[in-house]
Amino acid sequence: MNIVEIIFSPTGGTEKVAHMLGSYWRENTVKIDLSDAKTDFSQCVINEEDQVLIAMPSFGGRAPAVAIERLRQITGNGAKCALVCVYGNRAYEDTLVEMEDAAKESGFRVVAAVAAVAEHSIMPQYAANRPDTADKNQLEQFAGQIAGKEDVAVSIPGNRPYKTAGGAGLVPKACKGCTKCGLCAKNCPVQAIDPVKFTADSKRCISCMRCVKQCPEKARKVNGAMVSIAALAIKKACSVRKENELFL
Repeated sequence: MNIVEIIFSPTGGTEKVAHMLGSYWRENTVKIDLSDAKTDFSQCVINEEDQVLIAMPSFGGRAPAVAIERLRQITGNGAKCALVCVYGNRAYEDTLVEMEDAAKESGFRVVAAVAAVAEHSIMPQYAANRPDTADKNQLEQFAGQIAGKEDVAVSIPGNRPYKTAGGAGLVPKACKGCTKCGLCAKNCPVQAIDPVKFTADSKRCISCMRCVKQCPEKARKVNGAMVSIAALAIKKACSVRKENELFL
């Protein structure tokens, strides 16, 4: 048996949470990176006996459309899976049910789901330094409960139809410090960055902030005024520490 981590984690927070859960089994771990635009996901075939974690961030209460599209291309073969939704302490809303629907379409048996908190990818003052030690202990406990779960259906919160998805909104731009190394264009999950001019196509950009996170010169930024407005809009919702949730 393998532990298969199917992950969309542009800035690393979702992957960190998934690893905290997956490490419990201590089996051979296989990673499928849904953020790799060059992978042919239709060639990814899971064995029925594998234990699968499917992990994605919540973008405005929805799963990233590109991650859902790529998940649907994978063949699940009836393997049991746990869904992991990671959000920045505001709300995950319909993310888990959207992931559940896509996982079932791909042939997975959904037996558990986790909503976990990690540092906000655009406004890091919210859920700063999470997942922390308390989160790690709780997630490892969750992993044990998931491992012992019988193969029965799980009730997952959310709405169908899903809430309306928002647009990209915050599109990072190169600033004066850009050395044109090309890392941002190479690693963009949706190939939205021109590999010569290093400008982002606002219609393709999903505001995942990978290019900002990975730039070695810290030379990609989003509009500071717009970030301040967005931060103020969600301040009340993010003011109280939210805890991770497990659905069995």
